[in-house]
Amino acid sequence: MKIFKRIALSVVIFITLLLSGGYFYFDKKFTPPKNNLTVFDIAQNVAICWDSTDENTHAAVLLPVRLKGIDRTFYMQLDSGSPTTLFYKESLEAIREKFQYPIQCNAGQNRISLQFTTGNMKIASDDFELRSYGNAADLDYTKKNPIIGTIGTDLFEKRIAVLDFKNETFSFLESMDEKEFETFEFKKRKILIPAVIEGQKLKLLYDSGTSGYELITNNEEWQKYRREGGSIKKEKGNSWGNILTVISAPADKMIGIGNRALKLSEVTHIEGTSKMQNFLMKTSGMQGMIGNKLFLNHTLILDCKNRKFKLK
Repeated sequence: MKIFKRIALSVVIFITLLLSGGYFYFDKKFTPPKNNLTVFDIAQNVAICWDSTDENTHAAVLLPVRLKGIDRTFYMQLDSGSPTTLFYKESLEAIREKFQYPIQCNAGQNRISLQFTTGNMKIASDDFELRSYGNAADLDYTKKNPIIGTIGTDLFEKRIAVLDFKNETFSFLESMDEKEFETFEFKKRKILIPAVIEGQKLKLLYDSGTSGYELITNNEEWQKYRREGGSIKKEKGNSWGNILTVISAPADKMIGIGNRALKLSEVTHIEGTSKMQNFLMKTSGMQGMIGNKLFLNHTLILDCKNRKFKLK
């Protein structure tokens, strides 16, 4: 009997260590790197530019930027689903060739030292990630705005983001009156906003990378929220090079965010996500994602440093 007890105890200890090790592995793997941004001044009431596709007129929010030393406007996607600001390798190589731009890469690593501005705000780092993604920016402006990178939530940690979708402007401010603001979760630089649909409390990831969608959720909730008999739309999505199937249907619900009740006219779910992505969604307690389309007639203010927000 003592032998069996020792074996059982050993099994329990082993499982505990395995689970603990798994937790620390995933915690480390998905903890963003140190915020290395240096930010000066503010950006105020700068015009938003929308990137569009054949299926979606609000596919991505683009912010105008300028690289130090080049008298030319480029664009970076504002992606609140990305914990870090990064640049696209092919686009910067095209800039280097066209403008003889002295890009300083860290030896042997996909890291780069750069300074750029948006509005009057200057953002710099000696350690921007340089990612191989997509095609080189069209520097001759023959097709669309030249996109050279992604602005992530590391900038949101440094400034209060004011996204005025109604007037299509944005601001990044150092301070403001936060009367009637509400709280939200900001974990590992992920923005988790509380919401309510039909009395059900939800925790939704604000991911402006899914800009053109109102609410993305799992298939079970999608079936519950969509309007019965409504036409179903399928399209292909791209998540950092991974092709996904995006399925949307009409909805006729109200979603409460902050002190506002918003009309939910469409609900979406995605096929093709990895088991790891599904696991992370479940363990985070997140019940879905919201994009910019839900806020097109509103202003969303996010103070990530103090975990406060307001929707007006």
